[in-house]
Amino acid sequence: MSAARLVWHQYRYDQRTFWREPAAVFFTVALPLIFLFIFVSIFGNEPIEAGGKEIAGATYYVPGILALAIVSATTVNLAITMTSLRERGTLKRVRSTPLPPWVFMAGRLLTALAVSVLMVVLVTLIGRLVYGVGLPARTLPGLVLTVFVGTAACCCLGFALTAIIPSENAAPAVTNALVLPLYFFSGIFIPNEDIPRGMQIVGDVFPVKHLFQALLAAFNPLTKGTAIEGVHLLVLAGWGLAGLLVATRTFRWSPHSS
Repeated sequence: MSAARLVWHQYRYDQRTFWREPAAVFFTVALPLIFLFIFVSIFGNEPIEAGGKEIAGATYYVPGILALAIVSATTVNLAITMTSLRERGTLKRVRSTPLPPWVFMAGRLLTALAVSVLMVVLVTLIGRLVYGVGLPARTLPGLVLTVFVGTAACCCLGFALTAIIPSENAAPAVTNALVLPLYFFSGIFIPNEDIPRGMQIVGDVFPVKHLFQALLAAFNPLTKGTAIEGVHLLVLAGWGLAGLLVATRTFRWSPHSS
């Protein structure tokens, strides 16, 4: 069997596994949509200042929820599921089969990418049909590039994060303890201008804010050009490379107890 067919077969298997897990589907797919309805319903469509200019509230929250959805589908989901598979001994058994390790990883990466793309389509459609949030055609290249770079970077961080998670039970707690504060520091739940300066500085360091800002540029009707945010994308790529380096050195296929 060719490498491409192996990857396709593994991807199909991982897709079925993902959609058969109710908890993963809820937290990765349903919860971001619930957050979108909650935030726009509470705060309405009142103007929000972004980058020194005012935009509609829904236009601000749609890319914010997209950033949350991508992080959930990649970093959060991978860190939790890979830790669970490791501690149950599943990864160790996979490692002992003829299946090349890179094919197994590729299946997980493609699954995360597919779910991220699905969430982009769903949130964009809901934003358009329910809240009138448009996506300018000229910024579509920026959106596509941001989704692919952001997904790849966050996947690498998800694999790297498994190194500091000691057990299956600790995985959700550790992952959410690291990610949830970043949503607030990055301006996803609260507009950046309303966040204390110290929290803004912390958010500037981490990739979630850069993912959000690049997505916001794509949806902002005041953006000129293709919305390819070079600085934000470079920061995302840098975090992704760092995560890849850490993952290649620390990723374990055997349970910590072994």
